[in-house]
Amino acid sequence: MKLEKSLKMILAASVALLCATAGAQNYPTKSVNVIIPFPPGGTLDIVGRMLAQKLSEQTGQTFVVENRAGGGGTIGANAVAKAPADGYTLLFSASTFTIAPMLVTGIPYNIEKDFIPVSLVAKAPLAVAIGNHVPANNIKELIAYGNANPGKLSFAIGSSGSAGHLSTELLKKAGKFTAVTIPYKGSSPAYTDLVGGRIDGFIDPILGSQPFAKAGKLKVIAVTSKDRLSSMPNIPAVSESVPGYEFYSWYGLWAPAGTPAAVVNKLSAESLAALKGDMAKKLVEQGLIVDPGTAADFAKFQKADMTMSQTIIKEANIRAQ
Repeated sequence: MKLEKSLKMILAASVALLCATAGAQNYPTKSVNVIIPFPPGGTLDIVGRMLAQKLSEQTGQTFVVENRAGGGGTIGANAVAKAPADGYTLLFSASTFTIAPMLVTGIPYNIEKDFIPVSLVAKAPLAVAIGNHVPANNIKELIAYGNANPGKLSFAIGSSGSAGHLSTELLKKAGKFTAVTIPYKGSSPAYTDLVGGRIDGFIDPILGSQPFAKAGKLKVIAVTSKDRLSSMPNIPAVSESVPGYEFYSWYGLWAPAGTPAAVVNKLSAESLAALKGDMAKKLVEQGLIVDPGTAADFAKFQKADMTMSQTIIKEANIRAQ
């Protein structure tokens, strides 16, 4: 009797597993909700919508983008963390998603326990921009000026703990110079003060500084990627003057923890396919780096990036504003 009951339980479990596996293999069978935890219009939103469109075309099911802003991105992320782990609610966000819990207490989710990395979609190098009034035209000269004038240089930061903030602290450490960091409520007022000569530098996503640089209102002296960008070959990488320097903002796709591996792998494969076509060309033209891999590759990248960010935050004693 006990043996018969055990066999029935094993059979039932096997049938359930087969059904779940079959369902995962057929995924998606209905529309998928992609939550972007910030307002529409920014680079994050543009890239997320490009990916959603490609996934819709490739799978035959609609990937619907929903901008659920608020709480510095935590409201939308929390909605995904609490969603059913079936692959039909996903998060598309930026590296600020992984940095926020290092600075803000009370965030209602754990990134490593409540989410599964699916795909690294793009890396966004930053531009080192300085005012025309600064007597430097490259990174070596900027570092030399900073060393000769301790504490005189001032750098804007868009927000505490942002990619620009962390990359600024990393440059200060690597170049062994001091500089005052001044928080701004967004990039626009920071550029106004940089162009006006009220601050000296600003490390920010490339697209923000380009219009001012082309107009001759400021100098972009380097990019934070490991190598020069194919879209901007005349601008050197910081690493050419500071060996080993490398920093990015980046964009990725996540699923709730517990999502079947077959679904995660399917999403990862579809994202990889999307990033090998015309979408990749468009992203590169915008100064982004496309270096897609598997879900496991993204998990490894995320872990390394979080470790580096935590080190910078600790050493620079960064606190949330």
